[in-house]
Amino acid sequence: MRVAHEAPLSIIRKVQQYTDYDYALVHLFEESFDYYQFFQEAVDRGRYVILDNSIFELGTAFDMDNFATYVEELKPSAYIVPDVLEDCQGTIDNFKEWNSKYKDLPGKKMGVVQGKDWNEIQRCYQYMNQHADIIGISFDYSWYESEYPDEPTKYHSWMKGRQQLLAQMLEDGIINTGKPHHLLGAGLPQEFAYYKHWSWIDTIDTSNPVVHGIKGIRYQRQPEYDIYGLDNKESVKLYTMMEESVANEEDIFYNINMFRHNISER
Repeated sequence: MRVAHEAPLSIIRKVQQYTDYDYALVHLFEESFDYYQFFQEAVDRGRYVILDNSIFELGTAFDMDNFATYVEELKPSAYIVPDVLEDCQGTIDNFKEWNSKYKDLPGKKMGVVQGKDWNEIQRCYQYMNQHADIIGISFDYSWYESEYPDEPTKYHSWMKGRQQLLAQMLEDGIINTGKPHHLLGAGLPQEFAYYKHWSWIDTIDTSNPVVHGIKGIRYQRQPEYDIYGLDNKESVKLYTMMEESVANEEDIFYNINMFRHNISER
């Protein structure tokens, strides 16, 4: 699995040295030239770069026409076609519109699976399997909480929900193991130890190690397993910390290394 960790501009180049590729939030291009330039330089050097449509940060995906302009300018390795949160049909309709208007843009198209329940998630997955180059699976579907309501926190529900969703789809023969998959975001970092033997999960993006490191929170060893994680999660979103100076780098890089430990095949 290739991993990217979003980070404030003050340490973004240091964090890049610990990651396998870079993950850009498109709405920040309009707020910071330095942020855009960092990713342009990464592309120019041949780094793998994914451009996100910022739906998690904005609540709705970045304007489709403007997003296409940035794809054309940046020429990322891959980009996330604008989707609609937990709306299977809306996401499919957006993907169809994108393909009709922007089918010749550079980079691979990632289609994010959206839906309110098992049936919608499966239907959206089947569509993306047919039409997208990469399939994205989110970390925070509300369906996870409805399926696992008795977990200690919602983050535990999200963790167990995504694990079981992927395991069940794999068992049912729904997962196309010949196509790369991307896991969007993280609730708890110990989740990813579950996936380390699944080669069809190609990329992960999460700011989790960085956010908690900035807050002075180190991952703790889980007593029953040789993995490191958290009992809860800071709710702050990394993009709101983009301009902050960072004094506590040791905790950040400790968490990054422990995240890598979790997904390594030992």
